[in-house]
This record gives sequence, C-alpha cells and structure tokens, in this order.
Amino acid sequence: MKIHDFPLSGHAHRARLFASLIGVDVELVFVDLVAGEHKTPEYRHKNKFGQVPMLEDGDTIVADSNAILVYLAKKFDKADWLPEDPAGAAQVQRWLSIAAGQIAFGPAAARLITLFGAKLHADEVIARAHAVLKIIDQELHDNRFITGNNITIADVALYSYIASAPEGNVELTPYGNINRWLARIEALPGFVSFAHSNVGLRKSA
Repeated sequence: MKIHDFPLSGHAHRARLFASLIGVDVELVFVDLVAGEHKTPEYRHKNKFGQVPMLEDGDTIVADSNAILVYLAKKFDKADWLPEDPAGAAQVQRWLSIAAGQIAFGPAAARLITLFGAKLHADEVIARAHAVLKIIDQELHDNRFITGNNITIADVALYSYIASAPEGNVELTPYGNINRWLARIEALPGFVSFAHSNVGLRKSA
C-alpha cells in the first residue's frame, strides 16, 4: 500500500498519521509539488484533480485525504475510529465536512499565505480561523475528543491544520481545550508529527 505524499501538506499528514496510529505499514511516495509532478499526465491519470495525498492499494486508487481516512478505517475494520451506528457516523461526517470547509478556508488558508505566498487576504482568513477554532474549543469543553470521549477519524482530519495554525499567524494560546486535545493526540502510540516550518508566529520558536 502506497501513499503519495508531500511532507508540508496537512492533507497528506492526515493520511500518514492515521495509517501510523492504526499500525498500517505504508510506503510513502514523495510527490514534488514545487516541480509540478502532481500535474503530469501520469499522475493525473490516477488522480484527475492532481492532488496529494493519493492512496494506492493494489488496483484501488483513493484520492482525497478524508476519503483515505474512511477507506483505511473500513478496510481494517476500525469501527472505533469510524462508528457504524447512524448517529455516530453522522457526527464524524459533520466534522470531516468542517475539516474540508472551515478548517481548509481558515487556518489552512492562513498557512498558505506565510508558507507558500498564496494571494489571499490574511485578515479575512485569520478571522475565519478564529471563528471555527472558538467553536471547536467549546465542543471540547466537556469532551476529550471532538465527538466525545473516544478518538475518531474526525480528530485526525482536524488535527494537522489546527496544530500548524501558528504558522499562519493564528494564535492558539486562547484555546485551552484545543491545546489539551492536541496534547492528547500527540501522546497516542503511533503518533507522527507534522513537519514544522518557522513561519508566521513560529518565526521565533
């Protein structure tokens, strides 16, 4: 099983983090985004949107980071990470959607500005980041993890771009519940850290 990967991508980190947390050995295949390797005809033949990560499992191709989380949870019968009951599954899906929406257009977008020079309005995306972080911090007030006391793939989907939010000048200090949640994830057996970049609020770190 292979994961086509770019170390500075939070989407790619989700996939390799989850594989490690559930003890699945994968071969990481570096995709040179700077050189445009993800836009080549060979890559687009497998992944029409030309994105990372991409998972190859024999003849099965899974593109999209959240889809990869679902695939791995189902393939390896990890119902504790992806509940089978309707309410539990819906709760996880809700947060997968937020990871693909408000997180992508908030803290992830803010990081794109400082790390890759994205032509976005910093004040706007930082404000969006704080709006969703406030909600998540409230959700974690009485819960150890985002859907309750047990970790799910929803936590994995949210983790990378929240943990790296300071790289986009998004301060995490006000969010005590989030910081405790990050520490819980980082203490899990099999945890693999996200590549650290000294940009944004981490310049002096």
